[in-house]
Amino acid sequence: MNIQIFGTKKCNDTKKAERYFKERNIKYQFIDMKEKGMSKGEFTSVAQANGGMENMIDWEGKDKDALALIKYIAEEDKLEKVLANPSVIKTPVVRNGKLSTIGYQPDIWKKWV
Repeated sequence: MNIQIFGTKKCNDTKKAERYFKERNIKYQFIDMKEKGMSKGEFTSVAQANGGMENMIDWEGKDKDALALIKYIAEEDKLEKVLANPSVIKTPVVRNGKLSTIGYQPDIWKKWV
């Protein structure tokens, strides 16, 4: 099992996800999206596993300007804009190889163990 948690240090659901894996002694790698973000390949893989890019975006997020731009920008430019503004991605994104979840999803993670 190769768990990666993409999130931010201030996100409560990210903290809960980290605690979930810590309590079960499951090693994971934390990637701070404010510092590093996701690569194009990582984002595309997670988006495919979770029903597409639209499901990855936190439409209720704080960065209203970036969200408005992403909503109305040409389809072919959306991915680059999302990757340039990782704060619009729902967190945590938890990956286990090709499997992934968005948000706090302990019921799904149980099935991975």
